Amino acid sequence: MNKHISRLELDTVYGLLILLLFWQLLHSAIQSTIIPDPYVAIKRFISLLPGTLLPHMLASLVRIIGAVVISIVAGAALGLFTGVNDKADKLISPIIYVLYPVPKIAFLPIFMLLFGLGNTSKILIVTAIIIFQIIVTTRDGVREIPMGLFYSARSLGMNKLELYRHLIIPAVMPKIITSLRISIGTSIAVLFFSENYATRYGIGYFIMNCWAFINYVDMFAGILALSMLGYVLFKVVDYVEVKLCRWVMIAKNDRRNA
Repeated sequence: MNKHISRLELDTVYGLLILLLFWQLLHSAIQSTIIPDPYVAIKRFISLLPGTLLPHMLASLVRIIGAVVISIVAGAALGLFTGVNDKADKLISPIIYVLYPVPKIAFLPIFMLLFGLGNTSKILIVTAIIIFQIIVTTRDGVREIPMGLFYSARSLGMNKLELYRHLIIPAVMPKIITSLRISIGTSIAVLFFSENYATRYGIGYFIMNCWAFINYVDMFAGILALSMLGYVLFKVVDYVEVKLCRWVMIAKNDRRNA
């Protein structure tokens, strides 16, 4: 476990160094205030973080967590249900396939009219986008479980509840974690867009407000804050994966050591 954590930390440092190097080269090549010096932007980020950026980050974090929790609970439940029930799958899947490709961000004005200009409309628009990823991924994960495992579980006398607890949920948990990881990236992108409307708090609002006032150093400080927010969320997902999918992590370590 410690080796795994150390490897993740080294990978993070490596990624940051490459990003900072690219940023510095871009700044030197362009020689414009549009791409500020990374040292100046990082210094500004540190100075803005306690009083200015933190409230915006917390506002965005609340919206992301709200959308992800709703999507995981409802999406995973519906995915499990359609995965084990062919009749329900035939009834629900066509609806999902029709709605999934629709660019639901276009419905943001409708969500604002129906649910107001506050957090509710923003949480629901993000939920409407990422829940389909979780439904489809969970359903397909259930379908990939070999039927022999179901027969073995039945032969051991497992009832439906025990079947879900000891077979289905553990089998699809890695898929749910993967869809959660993808959903977080999607939710941050969608939230960035939705926070440009009818709000005064949120990283998306802060970045675009700085851009409107041609304050590029503060804008990049906001981008750093958004990156930090995404990084923290991804680390939380990694922690959840380690706790809930230990067998997956053991298999990954065995492949690395092979």
